[in-house]
Amino acid sequence: MTTKNKDFNTHKTIELGDKLLDLSTPVVMGVLNLTDDSFYDGGRYNSEKNALKQTEKLLDEGASIIDIGAYSSRPNAPHVSFEQEWNRLKHILKNINREFPDAILSVDTFRSEIVKRVLELGADIINDISAGEMDNSMLTTIGKLNVPYIMMHMKGTPQTMQTNPSYTNLLAEIQHFFKSKISFLNEKGAGRIIIDPGFGFGKTIEDNYKLLNQMDSLQSFRLPIMVGLSRKSMIYKLLKTNPDKALNGTTVLHTISLLKGASIIRAHDVREAVECIKLVNFAKTTA
Repeated sequence: MTTKNKDFNTHKTIELGDKLLDLSTPVVMGVLNLTDDSFYDGGRYNSEKNALKQTEKLLDEGASIIDIGAYSSRPNAPHVSFEQEWNRLKHILKNINREFPDAILSVDTFRSEIVKRVLELGADIINDISAGEMDNSMLTTIGKLNVPYIMMHMKGTPQTMQTNPSYTNLLAEIQHFFKSKISFLNEKGAGRIIIDPGFGFGKTIEDNYKLLNQMDSLQSFRLPIMVGLSRKSMIYKLLKTNPDKALNGTTVLHTISLLKGASIIRAHDVREAVECIKLVNFAKTTA
């Protein structure tokens, strides 16, 4: 690994202009979906009023980052055009930044042109579900702008990822994927990288739990790890319930992920995730 990555891991901070994200203790990223059809909260926050109200709630409950998404990435979600994504984002992002200037804002997008535009409106981090696989210009753009970048492992696209996903060696393939992407980004000048194993993205239920069980091996990259487990089908399908009743299962998996090295928990239910972190940290420090 490069010196950049080693330094990042040692200091456990991300510089964001005049803001600083401290990852010496795990933090929570609160989910703000501006879409109509997200699997859990689609349509709830796609107006300016509701988006601002939810942002305030997430921050009050302890979110260190607000992740704003305007493209639904649930399995089989319909494709959203560039214009639709941008129109959903531009006014709400600008107003969130105005109302909450100290908040750390992440934008969930795979489009490099969206990246350029949202940075001008106050975004601090880019969260890309495709790690550059859905836009050939993404990684070069991230390197050129040197913006903090979360890259996720996904096999296929949201429209195809759950069509019989298969692996010869799940963990080895994911490790190779990240190694290649990290090397390319470093060459392009990007050093502030966070990796996301991509639970639920191009993986069977069994794959997801195997990955969770072996997630600590990803610490070898010496980069922060983000997990997105909140209310996902790997929980509610196994428990034979639905997303609305998957909070307890979510907390159980958050606990496991923290023990396996997660630095950022991406969650719909921020208060519960913050409490989970406090309990796990206290248990670890008193062991």
